Amino acid sequence: MPLLDPPAKAGRREWIGLAVIALPCMLYAMDLTVLNLAVPQLTADLAPSAAQLLWIVDIYGFLVAGWLVTMGTLGDRIGRRKLLMIGAALFGVASVLAAFAPTAEALIAARALLGIAGATVAPSTLSLIRNMFHDDRQRTFAISVWGTSYAVGGTIGPIVGGVLLHYFWWGSVFLLAVPVMVLLLVVAPILLPEYRDPKAGRLDIASAVLSLAAVLTVIYGLKRMAEGGLGLVPAAIMLAGIGVGALFVRRQKRLADPMIDLALFRRTAFSAALGVNMVGVFVLFGMFLFIAQYLQLVVGLSPLAAALWMLPSSALITVSSLAAPAVVGRFPAPAVLAAGLASLAAGLVVFAFVDGADDLPLLIGGLLVLSAGLGPVFILTTDLIVGAAPPERAGAAGAVSETAAEFGGVLGIAVLGSIAIAVYRGLVGDALPVDIPADVREAARDTLGAALAEGRRIGGADGEAVVAAARSAFLAAFSTVATIGAVVAASASLIAYRLLRTPRDAGGTAAPRTGS
Repeated sequence: MPLLDPPAKAGRREWIGLAVIALPCMLYAMDLTVLNLAVPQLTADLAPSAAQLLWIVDIYGFLVAGWLVTMGTLGDRIGRRKLLMIGAALFGVASVLAAFAPTAEALIAARALLGIAGATVAPSTLSLIRNMFHDDRQRTFAISVWGTSYAVGGTIGPIVGGVLLHYFWWGSVFLLAVPVMVLLLVVAPILLPEYRDPKAGRLDIASAVLSLAAVLTVIYGLKRMAEGGLGLVPAAIMLAGIGVGALFVRRQKRLADPMIDLALFRRTAFSAALGVNMVGVFVLFGMFLFIAQYLQLVVGLSPLAAALWMLPSSALITVSSLAAPAVVGRFPAPAVLAAGLASLAAGLVVFAFVDGADDLPLLIGGLLVLSAGLGPVFILTTDLIVGAAPPERAGAAGAVSETAAEFGGVLGIAVLGSIAIAVYRGLVGDALPVDIPADVREAARDTLGAALAEGRRIGGADGEAVVAAARSAFLAAFSTVATIGAVVAASASLIAYRLLRTPRDAGGTAAPRTGS
């Protein structure tokens, strides 16, 4: 049997093109985080209602998640570079509209456009990498750069936003995207190859509508659950979304050219990597919600100071992501993934022992342990997902990967958040002074932030008791969810190693091995 020629190596043009691809990815991540710092200023300027403010903050990520599958499939059909450029142009225009929005309604509309444009970024860039880097080792390293750009964007977003808001108005945080998107539009036709599936049919509009409705409905239900706990209304919303999703899957089985090739899910490497990625995001997003509250409401740091304290862990995620290809070159990918998840579990165990403001060094140490494993987990699972899909389906595979990550993040916040709220309310109610007013008691049972505000307002011994009770209950809730997260991560470590140790696809042949 003749030996196959090795895949062609990427050259200088491809590596420069990778740097171009990383820029919009970094901006995408920055837009998810930078707005939080601008909320006080834009609230004073635009005077949005509570519901409008919630939509201003949430609608970007909400529509990114909803449009990912459609955009990934569309890129496979019309061309991945073309879709990325269309998205970049729309992102730039929407950023200007957001920066100069005169009303809350206008800002919500601009953020919605940003979300739709942002949904083109991840699947387009990831599928372009699949076509630019055919050598397994080079592709793994390219995906590590791609993944690192998201980590860098999420890290520097609050810092850059804090600097801009110190000197300029709230809209300046949106204008960061404009020069980058202009640069992308200029150099993309020169450095990035175009690719589309020559055998792809027309986009099935009914499938696109079903996909959008299913994702948006389930995520909206999860958000309602995160806000108020699991109740009849959130459960009904999520069940309705799952039902629409079932209709979407049924339609894909009947189409000659489906949006998502369901055969991909029969490949062990694809499904297992997708599950591991989702678990990692589930734990990460769920815990970071409480880490931010600990730093600001327990230790008493400003948002900018809290971001600076988290810089070492972000830097370690960056380093571990870039080191993933070298590590997997020496050790099997299943062992690296299992070790990464075990490191995540170990960091969460450290969190479980955080018991007060003086334990900040302990929390940062746990964060460093956790971060050391996160980089390889996210990079290698993404590489396995993309590598398991045929090149003509890379856009759809990338979209499925990103959609699963979005679900994992929202699910982590909803589930771990609901557990933490239940623990907090149960403990703080018993620890509050018996003679405080009913309205103070009710506010203190709502959130830690509200309890601190009420404690400072009433002052005296009762005020100090309210603050102490609320912080103690929060730390107990933090320890509880950290323990649950550690159990989830440790279990995922064992399952991932078992499933990926000898991966097989549906046809019985060995699945692609990362870094081989």
